[in-house]
Amino acid sequence: MYKFGLIGYPLGHSLSAVIHTAGFESIGVQATYDILETPPEDLVTRIKSLKREDYTGFNVTIPLKLPVALFVDEVDKRADIAGAINTVTINHDKTMKGHNTDVAGFKKAIPYGVELTGKKVGILGTGGASRAATVALTECGVKHIAYYTRNIPNSLEFLNYVRRTFPEVEFSTHQIDAIRDLSELSMLVNATPIGMLGRSADMTPVELPALKTLPEDAVVYDIIYNPKKTVLLKDAESLGLRTINGLDMLVYQAVSAQEIWLNKTPDFNVMKLAALENL
Repeated sequence: MYKFGLIGYPLGHSLSAVIHTAGFESIGVQATYDILETPPEDLVTRIKSLKREDYTGFNVTIPLKLPVALFVDEVDKRADIAGAINTVTINHDKTMKGHNTDVAGFKKAIPYGVELTGKKVGILGTGGASRAATVALTECGVKHIAYYTRNIPNSLEFLNYVRRTFPEVEFSTHQIDAIRDLSELSMLVNATPIGMLGRSADMTPVELPALKTLPEDAVVYDIIYNPKKTVLLKDAESLGLRTINGLDMLVYQAVSAQEIWLNKTPDFNVMKLAALENL
């Protein structure tokens, strides 16, 4: 019997247990998946207990995706570039390897036919989710990423890092509260928590007049999965724009995590159905 879990704080709305349990069942693996609320001050204790209690691996969510890097012995390339870890493998000798499956999840959720090579994409926010989106979008061949943030000075270190890491891509920062013209964007990504259930479900990071400036073939991608349709996505749909919500990304990153842990590919559709039934 394998043991897995999710650490982060708070975890009240997490769908990870139902998604992973459905995935384990789809490949005939006996495993448990525990929701382990872990405030940042308890991270050291939690890591020790996961090792002591013979967990095979665990997922990491807000606000621990960056600090958990201090405890792993090795990171994969995507986690290294993104600077954020959301999946950890605990080896037999209790060493740990960090991975970032948010990159794969973000990329796989983009529908077939959405072509981003040579295009300009806007990302709202510069946190951990934004970093994963950045890595995925550079792998998709975008030529320019424009970040929209509340605090431009605070994002300068991140901006310098991505410019060094991806010299072939242009990067720019803009004030999120001053968005007026999005006409150059092929995709707009919300990587902020604005619109999330329980936080700001009645709010949108981009007002309708600015959204109207997007080209008619642009895609609006909100990584939030609860609610299924945020105010941002509803507004985008009302304008006839193509939309992507965060549920497929959530499920695909879980698929990738199980591939890393178990070297088997669980059934995406079974996992997504489990998530929808519990939303």
